[in-house]
Amino acid sequence: MNDAARVKAQTPRRRAPSAALLERLRQRFGERLSTSQATLLQHGSDESSYLPQPPDAVVYVQGSEEAAFVVRQCAAERVPVIGFGTGSSVEGHVLAVQGGVCVDFSQMNQVLAIRPNDLTATVQAGVTRGQLNAALAGSGFFFSVDPGADASIGGMVATAASGTNTVRYGTMRDNLVSLTVVTADGEVVRTASRARKSSAGYNLTQLYCGCEGTLGLICEVTVRLHPHPEACAAAVVSFPTVRDAVDSVIDAIQLGVPLARAEMLDALTLRAVNAHSRTTLPESPTLFLEFCGSKAQIDAQAELMREVVDSHGGGAFEWALRPEERSRLWTPRHHAYFACLQLKAGSRSLTTDACVPLSELAACIDETQADVAAHGLLAPIFGHVGDGNFHCLVLVDPEDPAQNEAAEAFSRRLVQRSLDHGGTSTGEHGVGLHKMRYLEDEHGTPGVALMRAIKKALDPHDIFNPGKVVTP
Repeated sequence: MNDAARVKAQTPRRRAPSAALLERLRQRFGERLSTSQATLLQHGSDESSYLPQPPDAVVYVQGSEEAAFVVRQCAAERVPVIGFGTGSSVEGHVLAVQGGVCVDFSQMNQVLAIRPNDLTATVQAGVTRGQLNAALAGSGFFFSVDPGADASIGGMVATAASGTNTVRYGTMRDNLVSLTVVTADGEVVRTASRARKSSAGYNLTQLYCGCEGTLGLICEVTVRLHPHPEACAAAVVSFPTVRDAVDSVIDAIQLGVPLARAEMLDALTLRAVNAHSRTTLPESPTLFLEFCGSKAQIDAQAELMREVVDSHGGGAFEWALRPEERSRLWTPRHHAYFACLQLKAGSRSLTTDACVPLSELAACIDETQADVAAHGLLAPIFGHVGDGNFHCLVLVDPEDPAQNEAAEAFSRRLVQRSLDHGGTSTGEHGVGLHKMRYLEDEHGTPGVALMRAIKKALDPHDIFNPGKVVTP
């Protein structure tokens, strides 16, 4: 039985809103309440391999108090509430497995404050990373977390997102200052002040970061900003093997090279990228690198990196210095996911990720490639090798049960391999529906019991995104 069928078989009864509840919502929100089938289907789908599971209604909120009103109405009937940003998650996070009301944050898209002197900005949850950086244009600062998709900031908090800049600037957890959240009883709570540090009580901000919408609705976010470096240079270089590429990055980090980005694409991914982006990159394991600082610093970093690459059999560097050149060089990496989907016509991707300590990364990827070959899978591998995180896209015919089961079996082996190497079941995609079964393997029974106790305490009636991460 594949995961989609398994979830369907285990799903509790739907907790649909009553006609009276829908009427109260309609009176408050008017046309911003939708029960059209097209809207419901859109909000019951994401980028995962799961079949859609739509909610019973969608509400487009425009502020924290409106979100709190929805929660209070739903809490009275114990109806599920599922937050929705852009729907770019890949582990079934937004699927309404028990029905309920979807709270769409796309109209909460205001940049509320930019504070250059504090290096912070406060935004509503529906603001995307692209919108925030557009608002910061000309300020000398930028928001660093880049998961590839133009995800909403609220969704990025919910999944503890990271991405290509993590090796230098850290993950969403590292770039959070405070949140405004709606609790299960409909209260609006601020989790912290704007001070750069505090020892006052529990760290509520980090508790909600990575909760995947299961503890509350994230409505406003204050994030850290970073100054634009004086200069940046991007480079692409190919290698004989994936191990050579990965070991080059590990050696560079151990030598203190302050890489801004370090991405690895395997040969199959390069083949897909060339076909999709009409590029002519060598179809062999490749690093996409970026260096930042003063011109003198970049020159020194590049020289040291050249020596490291040479020691691992790397080829010639293709350089890009001007912003438009760097964008051209990096665009194929950002389009890798969609490029890989075109390797197999009509396919669907079971997309999964793993993250291990840097010292274990080369061995873990080697073993993963051997697994792919041994089972005859079509599975491009690429990832953020600077922080030990890599992705596998297993391409399958959605109508072929054998292919889907083979992909699920591979995913299970990948998780176990990551754990065996001292890693985690997911570096940045999150748990959602897909990886719930692995939490005890990673955290132990007492650890998951503690998570379950937190969920029960903050959401006693299990209304927030039920059926994800942990069950009560």
